[in-house]
Amino acid sequence: MTLELDALLAGPRGRRLCLEFALRTTWDSASSDAEELRQAIFLTAYDLDPGRGTSRVLFGPGAERFPPPTPSPEDIARLLDTLPLAEPHEGAMLLSLTTAVDRARYWQEPDGEDVLAAAPALHDPLARIAASLVASSHARWWATPMDSAQWAVTFVEADAPRPAATKGAGQTLEQWRAAQLKEETVAERERPSDARARWSGTWWSKPPAALTQTTRSLGGRGPVGLRLIEDGFGWESATAEQVAVPRDARVYEIDGPAAWADLCRRHPLEVTASRRHDWYRATGRIGRWVIPDWTQVQHDIDAVHLSADGYLTTAGLAIPVDDDLATVLAGWNPDQTYWFRDVTRSASTHQAWTYHQKDDNWELSTAR
Repeated sequence: MTLELDALLAGPRGRRLCLEFALRTTWDSASSDAEELRQAIFLTAYDLDPGRGTSRVLFGPGAERFPPPTPSPEDIARLLDTLPLAEPHEGAMLLSLTTAVDRARYWQEPDGEDVLAAAPALHDPLARIAASLVASSHARWWATPMDSAQWAVTFVEADAPRPAATKGAGQTLEQWRAAQLKEETVAERERPSDARARWSGTWWSKPPAALTQTTRSLGGRGPVGLRLIEDGFGWESATAEQVAVPRDARVYEIDGPAAWADLCRRHPLEVTASRRHDWYRATGRIGRWVIPDWTQVQHDIDAVHLSADGYLTTAGLAIPVDDDLATVLAGWNPDQTYWFRDVTRSASTHQAWTYHQKDDNWELSTAR
C-alpha cells in the first residue's frame, strides 16, 4: 500500500499536515524569507479564521484596530514555491502530523489555517510538499495495515484520563447503542431541525471509548497512541502495555474514504438529529447523517484499524454513503485500532512515559 498524493490533498487533515510541515521547515532557518513566510501564514490564517476578533485575537497596542496588511493566498503560494525542501526527517514529520491531528475540530467551523490550506492557490505548492513527504521512508508506516505488535496507552495524572475497559466488549457495545438511540430520540424532539442553528452536542463517530484501543510502537519514540491524539487534554504522564493480538483476529482496515463509507453503508445507524449542527459547521453540508452501528459491526469483525493514511485522507470530510446519506469520520486517531472482542495486556511489557514540553517529546522513564 502506498500514500496517494491527490488523496492526501483532498482531505483537510492531509492539507494541514503539509502546511504544518512547511511552517516547521521555516523554524530551522533564520533567513528573512523564512520569517516572511511564517508571518504571512500567521496573518492570513488569522484573517480567514471564523473566530477572528473574538475567540482569536491579535495582541499588542492597536493590533485589532490597525492590523498589518494581510497577504493573500496567492502571496503565500509564491513564498511556498521558493521554500527550500530538504529530505524530511522523522522528528519534523511526526511533530507536523501531531499538530495536524491536534488541530482537528468537528464541533465548529475549520480554523484559519485549515481554510488557508484549502485555498485553490495553495494546491500546487502544497502538492510539492506532499510529494516530499510521501516519498520519505519515514511515512511508509502511514499506509500499512495494523501492525502485529499492538500497544495500549493509558494516560494518568490528567484532568480527563481515558476510561479503562472495565466491562466486556459486548456489554460496552450494547450500552453504547442504547445511549445513541436515546440521544437521537431526545435530539429529534428537543433540538432545532435547522442545521444552521447554534447548537452543539455529540460530534464524534468513533466506537465507544471504553473499548480497548491500541496502536503500533515507533521504537524509541514509543507507541503512536502517546502523541497522535484528537481533542487531547495535555497529558504529561502515561503507561503503555503490549496487547496480545489473537492470531485469528478479523481486522477491518479503514484506509480511505471508500472503506469508511462502505462500513457505514453495510451497518448504518442514523444520527442526523444529534450530529446535524456540529457536522454542518465542520463540513457545510445539510442533510441526513449516519455512522457505523458498532454492535452490528462486531458480528463481522474483531477490530477496526484506521491507518494514518486513512485518517489523513478521510477525517473531516462529508463522505457520501448513498444519494441521501453522508458520514464524517471524527474523533479517531491515526493508526488507532478499536477492539470488539476482549484482549489482554501483558503486565511484563509495562512502560511509563513522561512528556517534556521543552522538546515536545515523550521519554521512557521506566520499564519492567
